Amino acid sequence: MADNGGLARRRAGGRLSPEALEELVSRFQARTLPHSEWTHHAHLSVGMWHVHRFGADEALSRLREGILRLNDSHGTPNSETRGYHETITRAYVSLIAGYLAKCDGQPLATSVASLLASPLAAKDHLLRFYSKDRLMSREARAAWIEPDLRDLET
Repeated sequence: MADNGGLARRRAGGRLSPEALEELVSRFQARTLPHSEWTHHAHLSVGMWHVHRFGADEALSRLREGILRLNDSHGTPNSETRGYHETITRAYVSLIAGYLAKCDGQPLATSVASLLASPLAAKDHLLRFYSKDRLMSREARAAWIEPDLRDLET
């Protein structure tokens, strides 16, 4: 049986260790990550791993497929009102790519820790760029829509 609670024990000083990051990504990819651990910070950590490993375009494709499949394994419907959200995923991939470019070759786990401690990790960060109605619209969930408040930037 997998040790799903072990992730927290593998944090050093509140940071995800390189091994714990790899385990998180592996469990995401295998669809064994419990819904309770699929948090905003887990989304960002897995997203940064993918952008680092594959670049933004390939990361977006892999994350889209992975999130849809993980939601299915959790019984979360991917519908007009729940589940996968294209605009949020694509916006964060773009922001993460920009953030990662500024990390000057740091180890990935260090970059993830830095990202999670930054304003970019706030749950409402995208509301700097999007009005809430626009971001939470059915259209934004189904397909990419441009920000209505200001251009995306890190």
